[in-house]
Amino acid sequence: MTMKESRNLDGVMAAVNAAHSIALVSHVSPDGDTIGSVLALQQGFVQLGKHVRVFCQDRVPEYLRFLTGAEHYCQPQEVGADERFDLLMYVDISDETRMGDCRALEKQAARIAQLDHHDTNEGFCQENCVDPTAPACALLAYDLLGRLGCDITPEIAICLAVALSTDTAHLVYNSTTPEAFRVMGELVEAGAPIAKVYRRLYRERPPRQMALLTRALHTLTYHQEGQITSMMLTWQDFADCGALTEDAEFIANYGMDIQGACMSVFARENEHGGVKLSLRSVHPWQVSGVATRFGGGGHPTASGATVALPLEEAVRQVVAAMKEELEKCE
Repeated sequence: MTMKESRNLDGVMAAVNAAHSIALVSHVSPDGDTIGSVLALQQGFVQLGKHVRVFCQDRVPEYLRFLTGAEHYCQPQEVGADERFDLLMYVDISDETRMGDCRALEKQAARIAQLDHHDTNEGFCQENCVDPTAPACALLAYDLLGRLGCDITPEIAICLAVALSTDTAHLVYNSTTPEAFRVMGELVEAGAPIAKVYRRLYRERPPRQMALLTRALHTLTYHQEGQITSMMLTWQDFADCGALTEDAEFIANYGMDIQGACMSVFARENEHGGVKLSLRSVHPWQVSGVATRFGGGGHPTASGATVALPLEEAVRQVVAAMKEELEKCE
């Protein structure tokens, strides 16, 4: 049985078919997978005659605003007190903490469903399609749209190509499956300009992002003879560079570009306190367990968490936890 054949979408499909009004929700600090998947679903559901609204606690990152429908994202406080949804669907959200303020929308929804691919997801909705074998939520969204009979327009194809590329680093991560390659090929056939997608996601950087990267690299530190790396940014770094919090999202992967690195942590201060942690590793080492210890979660080789600790102390504790994980594999 293939991974796609073992994916249970029946409950989610039934919920979508039965609904007229649908709210789609992206996770906090949104990335390409959650935004691209939501926008693809939104366009597909509209084809089915549904009334669809899209929500996120945080704004859509600048590099994703070219996607069709990105301008329609709302924050949950923009919903009227008397507005009701037949279905609320979380997309690419591993746990309740990743909902942010959008969790308040549950009070105005008759049914709650989700599409997700994180192995730390415990199935917190009434209808759950959680497939940890899928390297991106985009594959679940594509599968769902196909089963519902939606037309994959060029606009939908671009959204899904961005989503799939984001969580697989353009189909090069160890988690990338044959299904991912097949689907990307089908998206290109449907009109997704793959070269444009690649440049948008990985090659074009505004000056403020390069300034932020320079500061992060100045903090690059090696631990355990280079098996673990760490980088950090203060909130003052963001202010000095004229950068937004979203401008730092791409920096996390640089810690794993060091030869011999098995795990990395990128920590940055939030504007109103706390530290956001981005954890990375290469197979067979895993960081999802480390993230869970700090109240977060994610994928085995790419996870995150937010902690209420001073910046340097947060890095110290995470590095210590990573050392323990390394010892388990020895």
